[in-house]
Amino acid sequence: MTSDLQVPAQHGRTLTEQVMDYVRSAVISGELKTDTLYSVYQLADRLKISRSPVRDGLLRLEEAGLVEFARNRGFRIIPTQPKDVAEIFSLRLALEVPAAFRAAQACTPQIAARLNDIVAGLARCAEADLTEEFFDLDQQLHDFILEVAQSNRGRNIVNRLRVATRLLGVSTAGKQRTLGDIMAEHEPIITAISSGNAPAAALAMRQHLVATGKLLLVQAVQGQGLDLDPENLWTELTAGY
Repeated sequence: MTSDLQVPAQHGRTLTEQVMDYVRSAVISGELKTDTLYSVYQLADRLKISRSPVRDGLLRLEEAGLVEFARNRGFRIIPTQPKDVAEIFSLRLALEVPAAFRAAQACTPQIAARLNDIVAGLARCAEADLTEEFFDLDQQLHDFILEVAQSNRGRNIVNRLRVATRLLGVSTAGKQRTLGDIMAEHEPIITAISSGNAPAAALAMRQHLVATGKLLLVQAVQGQGLDLDPENLWTELTAGY
């Protein structure tokens, strides 16, 4: 690491969270390479913050399986493979589909209003082509549904899984699917939850996650130039979900 980088100020984000955001962005941009050792002390110096939030952020990424520490030598980024995408979405299907079902059963006018506020924000971001802001709200929406479903451990797991997916550096926003398309996939989920239709909420969540997971898997395979059949890999690793 040779550039004099700093964690940018982000409203409402702790330093630990900002370090996690920085590592994710640096991996995607190529500033941090996988399987290369980096010093916690050097990273703290480059970011011009104390070592404590840097270590805390890295420990959280280690818990998610995204980095590993080498004793007395530093840390390295663990490369995420395309098969990890399929496995990640099999776990998300197992957690978020029943969560959508329970959220519909537990929905109140206040919960419905909050869901619609988030969707309205997604629409504004989609119209203005604000990708980062859009996916921040997307994360908030999925997190809130899990919260309403009282799936607290599920929330932590899903948030870590989403970080792992983003570290891979692929996105479903682009030529194949616009931000508006992604927002449209959320609308039947919100409509079903708001109306208390639990089976429809679960089905809409499943359809959204399958569509997203398959696109990400195709992009991951193509991006790494691997001789793999994305459809077969998806079927193999999501069977039963």
